[in-house]
Amino acid sequence: MNKEIWKPGNMLYPLPAVMVSAGDRAGNQNIITVAWAGTICTNPAMLYISVRPERHSYGMIRDTKEFVVNLTTEKLAYAADWCGVKSGRDVDKWKEMELTPVRAEKLEYAPLIEESPVNIECKVTEIKELGSHHMFLAEVQAVHVDSAYLTESGKFELNQSGLIAYSHGTYLKLGEALGTFGYSVKKK
Repeated sequence: MNKEIWKPGNMLYPLPAVMVSAGDRAGNQNIITVAWAGTICTNPAMLYISVRPERHSYGMIRDTKEFVVNLTTEKLAYAADWCGVKSGRDVDKWKEMELTPVRAEKLEYAPLIEESPVNIECKVTEIKELGSHHMFLAEVQAVHVDSAYLTESGKFELNQSGLIAYSHGTYLKLGEALGTFGYSVKKK
């Protein structure tokens, strides 16, 4: 195998393509699409998002110390892309993409996106100014799941919701299962 060496850059793909909703103290709300998001810790439940300071939602999140991560699906792919390239300074993303803001349970300013199968309410615990992006470390306050994906026994079938990922400039739908956690060591 012949490999080239490239300059340092981010090649950690695929990533979740999530829509992050935020609000300010005056009642304005916005949606920003973020691919730089991930899990930090299980207990307490924590995650992070990284946002450029010049983005419209950045000031809302920095001021209120809250945001909602809304998972995206095939049905939301167009809206996720559109909300990532348009600025909330210029357009009402909720109206243009026909998305429904829903009041959060634990947060005061940031709404949920009703059309998302999972909404994760977050309170910022720390902001790390790292360079082009600032990382918001946040503790999960509540998780909302669409009951359409609950089995009769109460199991949440998230993988049936049509989740998408982002890889090297492309949105991808997630495919077939290759195995479940621990399948490589299970006795046959």
